[in-house]
Amino acid sequence: MQQNDYQESAVDRLKRVNDEIAAAAKAAGRNAESIELVAVSKTFDAGEIRPVIEAGQRIFGENRVQEAERKWPPLRAEFPDVKLHLIGPLQSNKAKEAVAFFDAIHTIDREKIARAVAGEMATQGRSLELFVQVNTGEEPQKAGIMPRDAQAFVAFCRDDLKLEIKGLMCIPPVDEEPAVHFAFLAKLARELGLPGLSMGMSGDFETAIAFGATHVRVGSAIFGVR
Repeated sequence: MQQNDYQESAVDRLKRVNDEIAAAAKAAGRNAESIELVAVSKTFDAGEIRPVIEAGQRIFGENRVQEAERKWPPLRAEFPDVKLHLIGPLQSNKAKEAVAFFDAIHTIDREKIARAVAGEMATQGRSLELFVQVNTGEEPQKAGIMPRDAQAFVAFCRDDLKLEIKGLMCIPPVDEEPAVHFAFLAKLARELGLPGLSMGMSGDFETAIAFGATHVRVGSAIFGVR
């Protein structure tokens, strides 16, 4: 009974989040269809994810390659149109598996990772959506390229590695106003000619949409708190 209650709750939350995305888009004078909801399913198992897929959600975010490889193959066999986005830090020794398994990577943040991903995409004949993660708060404990290095790094990815970079991603510091970081990332993306902005999570995705987010990464507002 508990499982059924949870499944219904997750579906109800998904509908509410989609309604909130539509309202935020309308308030910003944007088309809601220009915003992709990445449902962050990390730490939740296949039984908890399935009803959300059945309710129509098709893009999911995972933090770890190994966790995704463990739980997603049966779901993908059942729902082959599902797309998986890697939203957690990627180690270079996992590049092969990540390129084979995911449809997008939001966390390209250093030359070693960019080279590894480029090499695997060429070897495997796969083309993934790639985002460069920017450490907008310049936090030493957090992944992401420093803002001052972003222009040169994107140029390296494009010119040296011939990678097509979709956009930029950020995770604002928890104790700072996210709008400042979203505005900065949007300005940087415009300067670099990048259309994609992966920003906004459960607590601030409506603010992110106001600043132009094209991908919002929402976990607890859909699946609840683990």
